[in-house]
Amino acid sequence: MSLVVQKFGGTSLADAARIKAVADRVESTRREGHDVVVVVSAMGATTDQLVALAAEVSDDPSPREMDMLLSAGERISMALLSITLNSRGIPAVSFTGSQAGILTDSSHGSAKILDIQGTRVRDSLAQGRVVIVAGFQGVDPESKEITTLGRGGSDATAVALAAALGADSVEIYTDVDGVFTADPRMVSDAMKLEEIPFDEMLELSAGGAGVLMSRAVEFGRRYEVPIHVRSSFHDGEGTWVRESPMEQAIVSGIAHDRSEAKVTVNRVPDRPGVAAALFGSLAAAGVNIDMIVQNVSHDGSTDISFTVPRANLVDAERIAKQVAAEIDAESVDVDAEIAKVSLVGAGMKSHPGVAAKVFETLASAGINIEMISTSTIRISCVVRADDVEAAVQALHAAFDPPAIYEEVGA
Repeated sequence: MSLVVQKFGGTSLADAARIKAVADRVESTRREGHDVVVVVSAMGATTDQLVALAAEVSDDPSPREMDMLLSAGERISMALLSITLNSRGIPAVSFTGSQAGILTDSSHGSAKILDIQGTRVRDSLAQGRVVIVAGFQGVDPESKEITTLGRGGSDATAVALAAALGADSVEIYTDVDGVFTADPRMVSDAMKLEEIPFDEMLELSAGGAGVLMSRAVEFGRRYEVPIHVRSSFHDGEGTWVRESPMEQAIVSGIAHDRSEAKVTVNRVPDRPGVAAALFGSLAAAGVNIDMIVQNVSHDGSTDISFTVPRANLVDAERIAKQVAAEIDAESVDVDAEIAKVSLVGAGMKSHPGVAAKVFETLASAGINIEMISTSTIRISCVVRADDVEAAVQALHAAFDPPAIYEEVGA
């Protein structure tokens, strides 16, 4: 009997009717002869509502208490789904992240999974039960404190569980049909991909594609667990995320991200150790840095610009100003009205001219590029937030992903 891990997002569990529909799908999978582990997110907009409630009672809520609060959302979902299945005569049991043995580090709000013990999960499967696990959460084994994994953390829970339990694949059920070449709300002719390699999906996720959490893709790649992204509203095939197919698109997709902000430290003394002081202090405060640009030195000083998640902008600005004063930099500017657009495709590393075409396309659309970052399979540009939709549309029209292919080994 094979094991299937299924993850259902918040829109899939938005109300009682949707929970019953999820139970239908779990029941069908069970009748096909599979053992089933289900990972659930909080119902609908529950997490946002809980965050808003915390903001009403405190301007600076404790990270520890926020994790206690936010972990409640998934507990509601898991219990309701278990009640539904048991009422149909299907033995089911629900576990919190800590009960399932999901062990994390101590970083409240953005914890990393360190290990999954899964003893109670395996025992319950052996007893013939469907096991329902609360996504997005775990426990620090040292302090015994509840932790959460950050937005989209239920994806990471599901793929990590699949790896720990030896599942053949994991099904991520969501409110979209799969992974598209661009956001279909922006690009009307965006195509659904039948499959995409882990590396490309990782770059798309990091670039802002919200269909899969990047850490979930990392787990899938590391432990070779194929991920099937599909709609919870119909039975159609979605998108498989797995090892590279036999042919690779030059450009597989275009992602965008409106959640970042830019910080610029002006007239930084051009001497060894300055960048280390700045970015070391940011790292110590848990501020993630995405893109970094340092200008050519003039008159013994230079400007350093970097992007951070907008949620970390207050901390990043405070730390940058502290370090700027220590190193005798002139000033610090912040800009929250930016966005990032990223072109992703494994084929571009063997096709010269892709970057030039990106820049020509954006220039023709009258879009200014403020920062550029590249990898072997990605080109990212920071533009004004108001220009991001036009940028995505122009690039999609210019490259028509995933229409151009390179035959591997041909």
